[in-house]
Amino acid sequence: MRILLVEDDTMIGEAVQDALKDAAYAVDWVNNGEDALSSSACQHYDVILLDLGLPGKDGFSVLAGIRKKGIATPLLILTARDALNDRLKGLDGGADDYMVKPFEMSELLARIRAILRRKGGNADPVLSNGTLALDPAAHSVTMVSSQITFPLSNREFSLLQALMIRPGSILSRSDLEERIYGWGDEVESNAVEFLIHALRKKLGSDAIKNVRGVGWMVLKGS
Repeated sequence: MRILLVEDDTMIGEAVQDALKDAAYAVDWVNNGEDALSSSACQHYDVILLDLGLPGKDGFSVLAGIRKKGIATPLLILTARDALNDRLKGLDGGADDYMVKPFEMSELLARIRAILRRKGGNADPVLSNGTLALDPAAHSVTMVSSQITFPLSNREFSLLQALMIRPGSILSRSDLEERIYGWGDEVESNAVEFLIHALRKKLGSDAIKNVRGVGWMVLKGS
């Protein structure tokens, strides 16, 4: 999953970026409104985290610009502004959630998971296709038939989550790289194949299907 972080405070930005990366998210971090608008328009993101007190174009203007362009990416406001009018303005302006600084990173991660569940139309915190059950909070996957659970590395989790969110859909190498690597991350030429090999070694060769010349998928449950 790939997140756009819009935050001009270096200390807060570094802390949030590190927490997101530790939780297996790919993160692109910008520190002003103009870059936020251009990045959201040219790159697919699963969630946008938006500060309001930005230099130049403030967060409310960025939010309005994103929604005006028809970009429906879930957006969570992170701000020190705790006035009711600001909360209402943000939520009524198109934000999906609103958190006041300072906040606990564990709560932020839980809210991101909730936003992603709503985006996927799934109220269950565990992603399942009937064969595999992926737990985003625990970063583990369970074989439904045997109830054997396997811990996953951050990259393994990111790749499997990208597939499990859309079972039955084929994702190409570039699709998967885009979801598990952020700006500046070094991507080995065979990184996706290596991760899929590692997952198949744990879960069995049929867990992830290869569509030759196109990409990979997990089967959709009946």
